[in-house]
Amino acid sequence: MNLANRITLARIFLVPVVMFFLLVSYDFGQVYIGKEAISLNEIIAAFIFILAAATDGLDGYIARKRKIVTNLGKFLDPLADKLLITAALISLVEMQRLDAWVAIVIISREFSVTGLRLVAAAEGQVIAASPLGKLKTIIQIVAIAALILNNFPFSYFAVPFSEILIWLAVIITVISGVDYFYKNRGVIRFSKSK
Repeated sequence: MNLANRITLARIFLVPVVMFFLLVSYDFGQVYIGKEAISLNEIIAAFIFILAAATDGLDGYIARKRKIVTNLGKFLDPLADKLLITAALISLVEMQRLDAWVAIVIISREFSVTGLRLVAAAEGQVIAASPLGKLKTIIQIVAIAALILNNFPFSYFAVPFSEILIWLAVIITVISGVDYFYKNRGVIRFSKSK
């Protein structure tokens, strides 16, 4: 197994670690900045989540740079992304920081585009990530990290940063999903005619 695939696997293994720090009932303490307090659990979870999300670009870069792109990597990379985002969203719903419908919209889009890619792959086509899809991923990661940190440090200034970001993430998620299906509508037509 090459280095890029090991990094992708590390991202998968970090998913339950993020969930542990978000959902464990044990309180590791509080950190105070001014009058604002934030749970150490949330700081650790946010750090691990951001670290795991950052490995997404790293594994692909290494695979392309070293010319070690493998079928296993092509399978694991999007799976790791979906697991990380899905687990974080479900954890945030459990923590009552995110409405369930928001998680359902985002997760539904992820699985729909994955299904489209599978149909395209069966037809011998590859659907590359679009710039809009990449923007969607970045906004989702920042929004989820802000929700994990419970809007800290913006809560200190009474700015609903995490709320704004999650709305933006939902809008971009839906638009990018429609964009994928519109641009690749030929894949669906082609597969129906067989």
